Amino acid sequence: METREDTWDYRNPYEWMARVKNSSFSPVIIQAAITGGFHGKEANPNLPETAEEQADATFEAYKAGASVVHVHARDPKNLAQATRSPDDYSRVNRLIRERCPEIIINNSTGGGPTLTAEERMSGLFADPRPDMASLNPGPFMLRFTQSERPEPFAHPRGAKKMDMTMPITYGEVDLMADTMREKGIRPEIELFHPGHYWVVNELIRNGKITPPYFIQFVLGFQTSIYPTPANVLNLINELPPQSHFLMSGVGVFQVPMTALAIILGGHVRVGLEDNLYLRRGERAASSAQLVQRAVRMAHDMNREVATPAQARKMLGLPLAS
Repeated sequence: METREDTWDYRNPYEWMARVKNSSFSPVIIQAAITGGFHGKEANPNLPETAEEQADATFEAYKAGASVVHVHARDPKNLAQATRSPDDYSRVNRLIRERCPEIIINNSTGGGPTLTAEERMSGLFADPRPDMASLNPGPFMLRFTQSERPEPFAHPRGAKKMDMTMPITYGEVDLMADTMREKGIRPEIELFHPGHYWVVNELIRNGKITPPYFIQFVLGFQTSIYPTPANVLNLINELPPQSHFLMSGVGVFQVPMTALAIILGGHVRVGLEDNLYLRRGERAASSAQLVQRAVRMAHDMNREVATPAQARKMLGLPLAS
């Protein structure tokens, strides 16, 4: 069997052509972002909020082909917003582990719009601890209207206009990276625009993150980079050596960014956090449905889909016990 290097120079055209000819790209890691910290059931009734719903959604996504799950725990006292409590992350993680012992759990440190940097770290203190955690290397701005959350949804509220920033400082990024390293949690860098590479490269120089690096390009999110092929190629051009890249396209850009990631040898993130629709005018029934589509796309483009064990090996994570 041909030896395959899972990290390589994505900028090298000869390497890319050889991998296409030999079907020797690494298996596609599919991450399911099952819920988020902004919208809830008011945006799509199929979006999971409670710990039990999130565990069920993860199990369905796992069966569909996801090897990683991205978790935003919700506040049980107000399911319309993200939690501040490690206990809530612990409950979600525990239920997921019971259903899917092998899957890679990736807890959010993005949280939601009402949380401080310290509160966004609550997922790092969960028991069982996550295998990975997201790490935002810089701030971004948002201006939008949250839809009304009517009854019979739990914790109803009216529509809310939001005009805000998600702030983070160099010191807070360092603290999150240091905490992850101390706890044996591998960071997933969420890159919103090319300027964030300044912070990524400083983390590398200071030894706060170690290879293999797992860098997600967030495309089409408000004040993130535009989701165009040219911009993706520029982001790839700046990747540090020994990196895996993952692409998440927000909303209507999920499908084209998934296809582009697969073509270029990268990995993908899909799910109801990023995209509420299967197609125009039709809400997605589940994150598993979006995972199934990504699996079909990968197979149609001659890419194997990674099992959790394969994903763990590529990302330098221990096998599940």
